[in-house]
Amino acid sequence: MKEDEKKIIFDKDKILRRGEIFEGKERFHKEQAKLSFEEKIKILVKLQRIARSIKGKGIVWEIKE
Repeated sequence: MKEDEKKIIFDKDKILRRGEIFEGKERFHKEQAKLSFEEKIKILVKLQRIARSIKGKGIVWEIKE
């Protein structure tokens, strides 16, 4: 069996091939690359907030509009 044909079970009713997972990841990255710089910064700040809420510390940039 090829590596891309191996199946991975998510939950009880969702089964994906490894190849499908990597194809989805590639699509996601291509969509992210199309975002404007401003949108990418907004996403970064959102991730900083999530990280700070988990760790209890960390830097969160301030966006001035």
